[in-house]
Amino acid sequence: MELMEFITVMLLTLGLFLLLAGIFTAYFGSGKSRIIGVVLLIVGLLVGILWVFMDYSGVISVALTDVIWTAFVNILAAAIGALIAIGAFLLAIMKS
Repeated sequence: MELMEFITVMLLTLGLFLLLAGIFTAYFGSGKSRIIGVVLLIVGLLVGILWVFMDYSGVISVALTDVIWTAFVNILAAAIGALIAIGAFLLAIMKS
């Protein structure tokens, strides 16, 4: 079950960030970079469609709400821990 949750988080995160990068690049880019942005956007959509297909075909069967909430809490906890560590590091460096 953890493998399916891992695959779900990985695919949904990959798709989301490809979509965001594609939108950003297509909007602000010009020439070739605009084309690359459109390609990123399409690949992001395809990754999302792939996950939906895998979910409905029964390859992946997870409680999506629980998986997303758990992933969000873990990422938030990691970010807070990293910020505290960076703050402690900077405090130690500034005081010496």
